[in-house]
Amino acid sequence: MNTSQEATQTARILRGLAHGDASVRLRAALAAGTTPDPQLIDKLVERCAVEPDFSVREMLTWALTRHPAALTVPGLVAELRSETAQARSQALHTLSKIGDRRAWPAITRALLTDTDDEVARSAWRAAVVLAPDGDRPALAAVLATQLGRGGRETGLSLSRALVALGEVITPVLDAAGTHPDPGVRQHAIATQRLLDDPDAGFEFAIEEAKRVVALGENDRIR
Repeated sequence: MNTSQEATQTARILRGLAHGDASVRLRAALAAGTTPDPQLIDKLVERCAVEPDFSVREMLTWALTRHPAALTVPGLVAELRSETAQARSQALHTLSKIGDRRAWPAITRALLTDTDDEVARSAWRAAVVLAPDGDRPALAAVLATQLGRGGRETGLSLSRALVALGEVITPVLDAAGTHPDPGVRQHAIATQRLLDDPDAGFEFAIEEAKRVVALGENDRIR
């Protein structure tokens, strides 16, 4: 493809990414990843922050992973400071897919405890992928502060992230198992069950944890 054709292709993709039809945006994102072009990176990152369609967002992330990490990671890290929750969440998701550990210092405690569940869940997944071995115990301690948070999907995401860290989570789960909040205790016990038996379902682990906590409460009442 000559320079003129490349310019035409780039212009076509840029128009497609801004099109009102999601199917057109999807095809444009696919084209951006199929034929990587550094000139598209900023627009791909920018589009991630506002794209309403899940499938298109996933394709945008894929397109970014097709470009050199040295060119994509700085822009994605900058997005982590955005006031827009989707910008933070999608940037974290994309960084987890790229897997470049140079992004690890940008995964701050503020992101890991973000009040937006989608941002926090994306931060947990990214952190597990990017954290060096030496930082994993400290990461486990921060993640443990989120035990008992949110509904089923958020709880499951946190448990999966903790279990992915391995045995380093045992001390923080033991500590959380004596927390005054029964929801925190249940979540900690359920997560330990999943660590001990990866084949156990989350629902089963939670029900078992509820029984354990309830028995403990009854012992204190007697």
